[in-house]
Amino acid sequence: MLRWESWSGLTTARPAQVLSPGSTAEVVDAVVAGRAHGLTVKMVGSGHSFTDIARADGLLLRPDRLVGVRTVDRDAMTVTVLAGTPLHVLDDRLLGLGLALHNLGDIDRQTVAGAISTGTHGTGGRWASLSAQVTGFEVVTADARVLHARPGGTAEEVELLEAGRVGLGALGILTAVTFRVEPAFTLEAVEEPMPWARFVDGFDDLVAANEHAEAYWFPHSDRMLTKRNNRTTARARPLSRTRAYVEDELLANSLFGAVNRLGDLAPRTIPALNRASSRALTARTYSDVSHRVLTSSRRVRFREMEYAVPREAGMAALTEARALVEQRGWRIGFPVEVRHAPADDVWLSPAHGRATVYLAFHTNVRTDHREYFAAVERVLRAYDGRPHWGKLHTRTAADLAPAYPRFADFVALRDRLDPDRLFTNDYLERVLTPS
Repeated sequence: MLRWESWSGLTTARPAQVLSPGSTAEVVDAVVAGRAHGLTVKMVGSGHSFTDIARADGLLLRPDRLVGVRTVDRDAMTVTVLAGTPLHVLDDRLLGLGLALHNLGDIDRQTVAGAISTGTHGTGGRWASLSAQVTGFEVVTADARVLHARPGGTAEEVELLEAGRVGLGALGILTAVTFRVEPAFTLEAVEEPMPWARFVDGFDDLVAANEHAEAYWFPHSDRMLTKRNNRTTARARPLSRTRAYVEDELLANSLFGAVNRLGDLAPRTIPALNRASSRALTARTYSDVSHRVLTSSRRVRFREMEYAVPREAGMAALTEARALVEQRGWRIGFPVEVRHAPADDVWLSPAHGRATVYLAFHTNVRTDHREYFAAVERVLRAYDGRPHWGKLHTRTAADLAPAYPRFADFVALRDRLDPDRLFTNDYLERVLTPS
């Protein structure tokens, strides 16, 4: 029997059939075949979502043959790429063209379609999310039409663009995506430890003074690791291969994984391990092409919940979550990640209509995350938080609808494009269909 599993191991599926289409026409044929045989149809990506958003129990489409750059428009400064292209492949190909995306999330293993469908984002910049950098896309709908979402097109095409940049896989099968790009650029990264109070009290100044800023708090400690990325015209000064290997592979992955395994065996040691880890942090400065600064290698498997809260509530929400960790006596070995985003206009983007602070909470793959995430989620919901669509949460359509001004419009568009729910699964029914 066929079996598919997500990166985290939280989602498994046993699809009735698996196909790997290599063109838009073959995706159309797959949609027709799925409908004829009474199967739901889903295109999976890299499986990097922690929710069941990509689960496919009917006809599962693999994107591994939909890879590559289709067109480059240097006048419009856009690049159209096939939807199954992994982000790290796109980054390298853009660099070869002297181009770059404006912003990226910190992981680059996702496919283009998966990343924009779930609202993958970085921190800061003019556009934090990949979806906000999308200027068009091609999608195969449930009735086997090929639609092109684009600005300045028909009313249907414009509406589809506004909704489908974070489409959750609910509107159709993405086959190509057009991104706004810019000339390749160099970022200087300044990483340094910082006391908790200094970071929280100075958060607004930190964000205002830097193009991209983020931080990691080590639970059970009073320390943050901050990272500030800014453009530079100076010659790139990347970390040496030896230092990059030691710090980003041996320490950030191998040693970090070993520390987490030790914490699993002896949970009482976690606070001391975190304090030791936070004290071991040292400052470093380097510069490199943008995607090598914005993204990181993540080989230690984990569970994650991430919420977007209004910018003005960000530090209050973070502080309350810290107090909750201390009150409950949990032993949390993974840091909490803090990023920020400008408002965007994508209908189901967690940053829709408001400047945002993203707070991400993690446990390693062997830790029972449920009590921790559930309690912190209640705190974040009280601050009008919106969940990341690809990360763990308990929300349903009934309570998500009031959180998004265009939620009803998205649902209405879905009803028109997929009335028979060819592209659905249990997760989409939970978050889009009121009970």
